[in-house]
Amino acid sequence: MIKLKAWVNAARLRTLPLSISGIIVGVALAHFYGFQNWLVFTLAILTTISFQVTSNFANDYGDGVKGTDNDDRVGPKRALQSGILTQGELKKGILISVIIDIILAIVLLYTAFGIEKLKFIILFLGLALLSIWAAIKYTVGDSAYGYKGLGDIFVFLFFGLLAVLGSMFLFTNYITLIAFLPAITVGLLSAGVLNLNNLRDVYSDTKAGKNTIVVKMGYENGKIYHYTLLGISFLCMLLFSLLTFTMWFNFLHLLVFIPIGLHALRVKKTKDSKLLDPELKKLALSTFFLALTFYISYNIFS
Repeated sequence: MIKLKAWVNAARLRTLPLSISGIIVGVALAHFYGFQNWLVFTLAILTTISFQVTSNFANDYGDGVKGTDNDDRVGPKRALQSGILTQGELKKGILISVIIDIILAIVLLYTAFGIEKLKFIILFLGLALLSIWAAIKYTVGDSAYGYKGLGDIFVFLFFGLLAVLGSMFLFTNYITLIAFLPAITVGLLSAGVLNLNNLRDVYSDTKAGKNTIVVKMGYENGKIYHYTLLGISFLCMLLFSLLTFTMWFNFLHLLVFIPIGLHALRVKKTKDSKLLDPELKKLALSTFFLALTFYISYNIFS
């Protein structure tokens, strides 16, 4: 029972709503253009969740091996850090998770494209393997990019551009230029969640040698960077809404930026980085609700 709880904790279920936000926005765009397939939607969600679990297992392993997850870190103890799961057990868990990732990806791509569009299957399978690599190399290995301040870029690319535009392409087989605006929004907000994590852990990361962007630029500059991410994300979504406006409900999702704005004010007023921990959940859930209301704005009330 203790082992099972440790695996559930290592899966970090609270990260899953953020991980599927880009899929929901991409599906909303596809539906907006007249394409709909609930089986593909379901498989895309399951595949993304599987990829995120792989990433979380790898993150637990990588930070645990490097000693980054220690008593200085804020938040719940990780599985390897606590000693409930061993390095060998986590490695096996990552391997099993990767196998599940690949199986789900193949089923999704075959369902979306069929064998007659083999070139799309090969392309997206390559992107899937790249996603798995990125999920593992964030903290695992001597060249882990999360320890070099590159995590934000990868989160923006995979949680934003690839998740939104890739899931849209599964339905439409094309991408529009305007679709980049909500994709950028989701990518920036996702990077904001990572940045908030790095703001919270800035002192423990500094001691552990994890050179995140916040460690490199400092706590106060990291907060300015945070406001910039949130501000540009709002402008991109506002511009998309203005360019595609047909009725007032198309602006419904913009209301979610009210709690995001309040979140930014709380970050501004917070001097002790450890007190930022509750804000992680708020920003992640706000991004998730933005995705849901975006879908509603363009596919239910339109």
